[in-house]
This record gives sequence, C-alpha cells and structure tokens, in this order.
Amino acid sequence: MRILQVYHIYPALFGGVSTVVYQITKELLGKGHKVDVLTTNTRLRHGENRNLDGVSVYRFPVVSEKLTNYNIVIPVVNFLPWVKDRIETYDCIHIHGHKNPYSMVVHHYAVKYDVPYVLQAHGSLPRIGSWKRLKRVYDVLFGYRLLRDAAKVIALSRVEAEQYTRMGVPEEKIAIIPNGIDLSEYAVLPSRGAFKKKFGIPEDEKIILYLGRIHRIKGIDFLVRAYAHLRNEMNCRDAVLVIAGPDDGYLKEVQELTAALGVWDSVMFTGFLSEKDKIVAYVDANVVVNVEPLNVYGLVPLEAAACGTPVIVSKGNAINDVVHDGKFGFSVKYGDINGLAETMCKMLVNYGLQREMGRNGRKFIFENYNWANIVTKLERVYEEVVEE
Repeated sequence: MRILQVYHIYPALFGGVSTVVYQITKELLGKGHKVDVLTTNTRLRHGENRNLDGVSVYRFPVVSEKLTNYNIVIPVVNFLPWVKDRIETYDCIHIHGHKNPYSMVVHHYAVKYDVPYVLQAHGSLPRIGSWKRLKRVYDVLFGYRLLRDAAKVIALSRVEAEQYTRMGVPEEKIAIIPNGIDLSEYAVLPSRGAFKKKFGIPEDEKIILYLGRIHRIKGIDFLVRAYAHLRNEMNCRDAVLVIAGPDDGYLKEVQELTAALGVWDSVMFTGFLSEKDKIVAYVDANVVVNVEPLNVYGLVPLEAAACGTPVIVSKGNAINDVVHDGKFGFSVKYGDINGLAETMCKMLVNYGLQREMGRNGRKFIFENYNWANIVTKLERVYEEVVEE
C-alpha cells in the first residue's frame, strides 16, 4: 500500500506522538509499504523536504511558531495545493491529531477524492486546558465532521474509546490499539551511575524523575508541590527532583514555583535529552513520576518500565490500567499532594519494592509492547478500510 502519515512534528525529536509516528512509519516501511510523511517545520530549524530512512518527508512552514505551543498548527497556504494535487496517489491516510487546521485540510480533500483515512486523536478529544470555548467551536464546525467521515478511528485505551463514543463515533468504527516502544533500544541497558556522573548528582542521592515536555497540562506543578512537601514536611531530603525535557512555554513558571516553595536548590532542569541520555536517566532514577491529569496513554511509563524503573501515575491517566496490570507502579489522585508525597516516600525508602516492581515492569513491557506486533494490528485496519 501507499500510505500517507500526517502529523505536524517529524521525525521523533519532540514529544510522544512524534515518536509514535516515527515508529509506525519505520515498521510499515519494513513491511514493504510505501510511506510518505506530511508535516511542518515546527520546532525544527529547517524547512526542506527530504528523504529520511527511505521515507519521503514533505515539510511546510507554519504561520506562527508561537501558536504551536498551544498545539494550534497552521501551515502556510502552499500546503493546500500540495494536498489537493497529491492526495489521490495514496491508498490510505493516517491523520494524527484531531483539533488542528492541517487535519481539516487533509480531511476536506480526502473526502472530495474518496481516499479513506484513519484518525488517531492521541488524547486531543477532551476540551481541557486553555481555549476550551474555541475547542468547542472547532468541534461544532469541523471536529464532529472529521470523526464522522473517518473510515476508522484508533483509540489507545478503553478511556479514549469512550471519548470517541461520547463524540458520536459508532463502536464498530473504533479500533483499540495501544502504543508500543522500540524494544531494541532497551535490550541491553547501560550501567547505573552514568546519568548522575554526567549531571553532577552525588552517587548516594536518589532521583525522582519527570521526563517530557515542560507544559502547563503535564501536572508538573502538582509534582513540584508534592516534592516540596516530601522535603519540607516529611523531612525526606536524600532525593533530587530531575525535570528533564524541552520547554514548551511553562519552564519559567515551574522555576519560579520551586523558588517560592524553597526547593530550587534540589530541583534540576536538564533540558532536552537525547534517546541515549533518556535511557541512562531512567536507569539511574529510583522512581519516574508522570501525573498529568488526563492523558489517554503515555510512552514515558512504558519506557521507564522497560528500563526496570517503577512509576507513579495519575488515576485520571489511562496508562494507570497498564501500570496496575503489569504491577510496576502506583497511581494517585491528581491534586492529592500528601498522597503523592507519601507514595514517593514509600518508593524511595523501600529498595526491595523498587527492585520487584522494576522486574515486573521490564518483563511485562517486553511481553506486550513490541512495535512490530502493534503495527501488524494497524496494518490490518488499513487493509480493512481500503477494501471497504
């Protein structure tokens, strides 16, 4: 098949969805399909079209880089004629993301030229965060139509499947296919201590790790407040909080919060980490905390588990089901500062519990989250919509 993947960030340089698109594309290419990627130059410092690992990448500038911090990606006008002229050459289109102008454009021409498309919202259906009214208007004008005309929609979990249903998508159009991770990167793990050495963390210091975009919706303020409670009220002072990831418009506020709470000297901001540094960070961490209030799925807990590191997630996060099934972490109610602080303390003081949950997680991930198996399921969805 000739398949077009559509997402505004490519390759996997920034954010979980970008990583997912990259892995899907790589696996499909290995299965003999012709795969192109339609994307933008957002968060990249170049705009050229080029061939990456056998994939033709068509990249367009965006009208406003600042708006992309709110996940509003508006390509320049020459994006439209490209879609109009090329879209008929594809057997199937996979649109990643729901509330974005590029999705609307691809939808319009896919319907016009009768090219089936699969939509994967990646958690973008709920009207949460900033601009709730604008999101409602978008759904009325475009969003419901985008869902209605999709040949299939991909849900990452039961939680997201229910979100699609509430938006009017019939159950028979919903396929639940989780994300995976590239297990080859985790087959042989680095020795402990490399991350601490690189960033000057004492060997006897424990690490609480947040890894991801530094964005308002990620629950980082909740984590910082719980960490301050852990140090100041529970007198647990042998752990540093490492916040690793690129600034997505919220770094200054988080830094100001650490100062206001008196923990600025025990919180480390590393900035963007390469894939190699990500893995050494997971290996050296005692616990990884990913407590954003609502997320249909997240790669970070899976990656941490693949490195044998236990996790703490939010009960509002659908990855909670996976963590409990695999017995490699705990969940807390979002906003419960005492509860999160106590759970972090439990993990930090009990090395036996860390090791047990670490072993559970690594075994569970390697048995269930291989990208090759997951993309085989996705491939069947493509074949089904093309045949229909």
